Amino acid sequence: MSEQLAQVGVIGMAVMGSNLARNLAHKGFRVALYNRTASRTDEVMRLHGSEGDFAPSHELADFVASLERPRRIILMVKAGGATDATIDALIPLLQEGDIVVDGGNSYFQDTRRREQRLRDLGLHFVGAGISGGEVGALEGPSIMPGGSAESYEALGPILERIAADADGEPCCTYIGTDGAGHFVKMVHNGIEYADMQFIGEAWTLLKALGLSPDEQAEVFSSWNQGDLDSYLIEITADVLRKADPRTGVPLVDVIVDAAGMKGTGTWTVQSALDLGTPVNTIAEAVFARAVSSSPELRAAAQAALQGPDGSLRASDRAGFVESIRQALWASKVVAYAQGLDEIRMAAAEYGWRINIAEVAKIWRAGCIIRARLLERIRSEYADGNLVTLLEAPSVAAELANCQNAWRRVVAAAVESGIPVPGFAAALAHYDQVRSPRLGAALTQGLRDYFGAHTYRRTDDEGSFHINWSTDGTEVAAD
Repeated sequence: MSEQLAQVGVIGMAVMGSNLARNLAHKGFRVALYNRTASRTDEVMRLHGSEGDFAPSHELADFVASLERPRRIILMVKAGGATDATIDALIPLLQEGDIVVDGGNSYFQDTRRREQRLRDLGLHFVGAGISGGEVGALEGPSIMPGGSAESYEALGPILERIAADADGEPCCTYIGTDGAGHFVKMVHNGIEYADMQFIGEAWTLLKALGLSPDEQAEVFSSWNQGDLDSYLIEITADVLRKADPRTGVPLVDVIVDAAGMKGTGTWTVQSALDLGTPVNTIAEAVFARAVSSSPELRAAAQAALQGPDGSLRASDRAGFVESIRQALWASKVVAYAQGLDEIRMAAAEYGWRINIAEVAKIWRAGCIIRARLLERIRSEYADGNLVTLLEAPSVAAELANCQNAWRRVVAAAVESGIPVPGFAAALAHYDQVRSPRLGAALTQGLRDYFGAHTYRRTDDEGSFHINWSTDGTEVAAD
């Protein structure tokens, strides 16, 4: 190890933090290391110290002193109180212009609060979404940094160096001010929830058709060669092929049928409600996980409720499998569209100048939702100022081609008693946004009737109210 100052420091030596530090070292940076429990730092040095130029410290003050200025410190600690506690400990040791980066899955409003606090102290705070899991952290993640443009000038070249590469371009770009980076990462995770829900529904339908586990895996492998080419489809085939080491039966058959979650999907839905933007595909994925993890509810309902047995019959099995593929692709597009719509709405609400084409570009590699589709999304947003991905010419045309198969799959699933809340929600959104009239006119009439909430007319300007309880006349509202 040299005696030079480190160019970047990492606090938090759990798997993600240590892997990110190793990635930095592999790219030629001298990396300062610190963990609140010193033995963890020692363990990282014992296992990986020969991989690069590291500067380990047991004391936080020594860690800070080992960094060149402006200091670039990446926090890889648990989101929430642990992040605030680490920031509190760092602040007295820092100098004007130093940069603190939160690389965890923090809630974007917390990031906005922290950024304001540190900005008032003359420091930079960057909320950086990092996607790709522990392998991505080591080999190249997708990185979504927010904060001041000035901080990105000092930090960006380092992050771009360690990010994944897609067609010669780093999967890292400046997202926008304060909490923009963590917001985009949050929505990325929400899309991930929906994508996995769709895959689960497709798998359930393949099982209902009578395909064996090997046949199911082969179907997903074949889908991965076309428009559905993605990391999640690829690993779905791997999971379905895996035999349980204990019993030899398919591993998926011995995994408890309950999916966990850590909050980012829920935040995506909550934020969308605050913004008034529809993300029903993501919401259904969150609720589906909640149902799966409610054993008492499921047991009671299984004992009390009746319905079809969940078997699926198709005279042309291969043709129905193709219909499932098309339904999966179309639903996936709707989920991406809703997530990107939420980002657009948040950018307008919080004053972030987010380039959607750049977001799609940095999701093409490294991250969990990387997929062939993202190149099309990048191209469509780069070529035009879209309100929604659904209006993009190539996307709208392909959705039109898929819609008959999509409807066939949802209808067959409903008739067979197979729950497909994701597919159905995506199709409902498709039909809602393309419909010239919805049921909202009656809803607004009802609101005016019981609450005098007024309504607007199609043939006049302004707001109006009917005197429902008296003479039934219309009056202009103030």
